[in-house]
Amino acid sequence: MLDVAYEAVVDLPPGRLAQIDEDRGRIRVRLDKAQPLAAVVRQLNIEIEQLMSSSHWFQLWRTEIVSRDTPGAPLRIEYTFHPKLPSDPGVLVWEDRGLVRVYICPELDTERFAAAMNPATVQHLAGGQWFQLYAGEIVDNGPEPMSRI
Repeated sequence: MLDVAYEAVVDLPPGRLAQIDEDRGRIRVRLDKAQPLAAVVRQLNIEIEQLMSSSHWFQLWRTEIVSRDTPGAPLRIEYTFHPKLPSDPGVLVWEDRGLVRVYICPELDTERFAAAMNPATVQHLAGGQWFQLYAGEIVDNGPEPMSRI
């Protein structure tokens, strides 16, 4: 089962605005709640790019498995502000082949952004299109036990 959680915190190392930790089936996105959301999102885009470049994550798009190395659609996630997005729910997750774009209401602060991302991420992952390759196991949101490759 995949578990992705966002948390606004005050204990990141000095100068660190966002930190992503990955484990088997689990990602923790920690964001500096004392910083402006625009600065946090800039750093979050850098952090998520580093995570995606690890090549441990995959997207099932129709009948194709999309990876970081897929020609024409390398797997990536982008966080971007959208001026017309309402503050409730505050975020909108849009997905296409090789791309997930998270649209953010610019009125949110970092704490409200983290809170809005948790239910949005649960709903997004429930679609069953994402999986992680971790130590030879495929971890996904499916009902079956994990597969070993």
